[in-house]
Amino acid sequence: MKVTDYIAKDLYRRGVRTVFELSGGMITHLLNSLYEAQQIRILSMHHEQAAAFAADATGRMTGVPGVAMATSGPGATNLLTGIGSCYFDSSPAVFITGQVNRWELRNDRKIRQLGFQETDIVQMARPITKAAWQITSPEEVPRKLEKAFSLAMTGRPGPVLLDIPMDIQRYDIQEPPPFDELPAEAGVSASDHVAILDDLLVTLKNSKKPLILAGGGIRAGNAVEAFRRFVRKTGVPVVNSLLAMDLLPYDDPQRIGMIGTYGNRWANLALAASDLLIVLGSRLDVRQTGSDVEFFRTNRTIFHVDCEAGEINNRVTGCRAFVGGVKQFIAMAEAKIENEILPHNAEWLNEINALRSRYSDLTEIPPAEGINPNWFVHQLCAASYAAGAYTVDVGQHQMWAAQSSEVRGEQRWITSGGMGSMGFALPAGIGATIAMGLRPVVVIAGDGGFQCNLQELQTVVRNDLPIKIVVMNNRCHGMVRQFQESYFEGRYQSTLWGYDAPDFVHVASSYGISGCRVELVEQVEEGLAELWKDPASPFLLEVGIDTFTNAYPKIAFGLPLNQMEPKSKPIAMEGT
Repeated sequence: MKVTDYIAKDLYRRGVRTVFELSGGMITHLLNSLYEAQQIRILSMHHEQAAAFAADATGRMTGVPGVAMATSGPGATNLLTGIGSCYFDSSPAVFITGQVNRWELRNDRKIRQLGFQETDIVQMARPITKAAWQITSPEEVPRKLEKAFSLAMTGRPGPVLLDIPMDIQRYDIQEPPPFDELPAEAGVSASDHVAILDDLLVTLKNSKKPLILAGGGIRAGNAVEAFRRFVRKTGVPVVNSLLAMDLLPYDDPQRIGMIGTYGNRWANLALAASDLLIVLGSRLDVRQTGSDVEFFRTNRTIFHVDCEAGEINNRVTGCRAFVGGVKQFIAMAEAKIENEILPHNAEWLNEINALRSRYSDLTEIPPAEGINPNWFVHQLCAASYAAGAYTVDVGQHQMWAAQSSEVRGEQRWITSGGMGSMGFALPAGIGATIAMGLRPVVVIAGDGGFQCNLQELQTVVRNDLPIKIVVMNNRCHGMVRQFQESYFEGRYQSTLWGYDAPDFVHVASSYGISGCRVELVEQVEEGLAELWKDPASPFLLEVGIDTFTNAYPKIAFGLPLNQMEPKSKPIAMEGT
């Protein structure tokens, strides 16, 4: 069997149903084998970065590693941003790059390059992958594929890269017998956790104001159902990180809101008032805690659950550590509290709901003419019950969406967290709708980020994908413009000065996608009706937002997380 025929067969056996790619010389054998097998959909993108983002979203949606392919040289390097996104946000993915023939590799020669487009993608990718390997012989291929998929899904999920020289792709190999199970990653034994679970039970019983901080590790650890059951059992209110927007439905009475730099003010105030914080699969970075780490960790007991020991007691010290998967923790915790009577938190929930009423997300932005973006997000979600997912780009609109999205039922909400890459939402929307069997997806983007991968509108049209695109257009790079307003006396170089955007409705029309623009509150209802007039067809809605509308609330940098702009002012310049 030809090596690439084996790869096509093996990918299908592992549950891969779509491969995202941009064609190039060094992957022509792979593409031909996939085509001849007629089992896996080949979805051609218009940039390799977009193919990587689509694979990222597919991996998050299904739990089966998303797969993207690219040719050597620029094709492979264009994947790197998407590979990094998978790595930082714990998305299972396998990336396959073509490489020049083995005799064209420079190896130890003191030259920069031997073969045309030869590039050492393995060395470039290693810091942002769980593993990156170049195949050195045809016989390696089956076992390396086995290891790549296993590694991508076990422990903390992430990307693996396989770089396959062109001559190896053409070889014939014998199909191997089924492999033995790969050894499981070493974990922590149950006995190591007995003391901390006993401690948690006592602390939970004595707590007056407990909170759970839900992070992206819950979804990455395939623990969503266990998490929801645990929340019901304990009755503890839940705040979430940016990557955990969809763990509890919007109308769940225990769902409080997002915490952090741009978190809901009431959620940050609740965290500041809490006496117990149970952190599940969240790494407590500066965007969650604010810069005043001492305030975050004092006056409350913190139990931190993470599968990576290095993430615990890193920035926030003094946490009681449970090193292991969230699902493992919940199973052990449920057994510990099975017959226990836990305190009822009605008074604490009432206090939080009073904060929510007092500090509504609709009143954070000073009154201005035009459309309040937080209000618009609520209207968008109310009109989008048919959507299976929201994919959200990076910028001010990302924060407005995170503050105000009403994610219902089993809807998903996906964004680029750790990498924070503009241009994520549209290709991620393509990956998400493919993963859901062409269920409609809402893409929420800003005018700046949307232009980074705007070319994928052609992918949407060519594949007739039911993607509803919302471009919140404030005619600037708004998040950095807000930074310049705070720290550079309103010198808006490269965010407003020297920046421009097209008429996106006209752009969509040139690709054959219908669209409309709304600029006034009274136009929004009609615009949303147009967006969903035909759920099966793509549509672009451009929403005019005032250029100088800021994303509030925002932690005043240098102050504790309960002191937020615009009511408080930063006392130091942000470094992140």
